[in-house]
Amino acid sequence: MKDEPFKISAAVSDDIPRIAELERLCFSEPWSEQSLLSCCKNPEYIFFTAKDEIGNIAGYCSMRYVLDEAEICNVAIGAEYRRMGAASALVREIIKTACELRLKSISLEVRKSNAAAIALYEKFGFKKSGERRGFYERPREDAVIMIKQIEKKTEEI
Repeated sequence: MKDEPFKISAAVSDDIPRIAELERLCFSEPWSEQSLLSCCKNPEYIFFTAKDEIGNIAGYCSMRYVLDEAEICNVAIGAEYRRMGAASALVREIIKTACELRLKSISLEVRKSNAAAIALYEKFGFKKSGERRGFYERPREDAVIMIKQIEKKTEEI
């Protein structure tokens, strides 16, 4: 499987500095290290890391869930690890976890211009359901809202 080079695991506090670094490198409005640490300790949030064969964090993702709905907050992959399967491995883990938690749906927002991310999410069954005008700053851009309905507990991923 293409994702085998990456080990997916729950993030721990020691991972937060690298996660914060990925935030700064990947997003124009990154979460602060303190915000990440606070969310990582919050039971409503789940953070996963994708580590390479020598244990370097290639990327991370976060999901927040309440009742039976989840939202993917962020997926960030270091530039040197892109197009190697880390993002797919992380999204697959989110879907697997949502199934285990018996959630009914997962939603997210993605920049309208981010064709690679939209294609990734569509590959996993996310459907475009709307837009949020001017959602992103720096640069100002609309967001595409995408939702995946989870049909059964052990959905094939």
